[in-house]
Amino acid sequence: MAKAFASQSDLNEKTISFTEIGRGLYAFTAEGDPNSGVIVGDDSVMIIEAQATPRLAQKVIDCVRQVTDKPITHLVLTHYHAVRVLGASAYGAGQILMSDAARAMVAERGQEDWDSEFQRFPRLFEGHESIPGLTWPTTTFSEAMSVYLGNRRVDLMHLGRAHTAGDIVIHVPDENVMFTGDIVEYHSACYCGDGHFADWGDTLDAVKAFEVDAIAPGRGGALMGREMVDAAIESTRDFVASTYAPAARVAARGGSLKEAWDAVRAACDPKFSDYAIYEHCLPFNVARAYDEARGIDTPRIWTAQRDIEMWEALQG
Repeated sequence: MAKAFASQSDLNEKTISFTEIGRGLYAFTAEGDPNSGVIVGDDSVMIIEAQATPRLAQKVIDCVRQVTDKPITHLVLTHYHAVRVLGASAYGAGQILMSDAARAMVAERGQEDWDSEFQRFPRLFEGHESIPGLTWPTTTFSEAMSVYLGNRRVDLMHLGRAHTAGDIVIHVPDENVMFTGDIVEYHSACYCGDGHFADWGDTLDAVKAFEVDAIAPGRGGALMGREMVDAAIESTRDFVASTYAPAARVAARGGSLKEAWDAVRAACDPKFSDYAIYEHCLPFNVARAYDEARGIDTPRIWTAQRDIEMWEALQG
């Protein structure tokens, strides 16, 4: 019998930080767990990323109420993954925004993703019984749109495929701060199981071109100052490239998924084994890298059953 996923035994509560990264802009972080962001406008508040359940979302709301009593009117979801979106009902936001591509993925694979992630990472679904169902946006866009919170402009943009095909970033021009979702991580492994390795570097270049002063990444601590921002972008680039290249070499010679796993571990363990959720992500990252290298452009849908079958194959 195969051993359990690393994430299934990750049961320790993480320490929450709530960091101001610009005037009225905050990063909610928790030691490698999914981050959220907060944008305080003139009259209202925008939340970036909902968390996995309404109970976990309440932890974000509690932090918001430490700094403002303005109503939460907008919720922006950078992509479709269950751990990012299923807590949406807690905020009572009138507007829920996603990219067109992300909404299409909710329709195509949202339930399967929920079932899969719930099995993989039970701690992140604390209070799962309060989830009312899949989260659907009220508004979507293809490439870019702007939202005004009073005089504060917030730009939502799809810069390219990376962590998923529908990723967006959120830029606040008046403070030159960006919320990147899982396109950028900091001392945390990238989850690449639904990713696009060949595109990810170009999307990072597009983020880097903004020369922002701070980033709230998808996981890991807030990034303050250009030097820290650039370092996180480049370490993310290195992680993605170091995962894909060994798997692609194995696929090119007709090798097996297990051989790709061994090759990626040899390349990545020395550099990234101390990153948060590294062991959690690795099997899914290798499986997707192997698929992409064999010409599968659209990531195959993860299901609870497919997770188990893949993991058993990697155990030999």
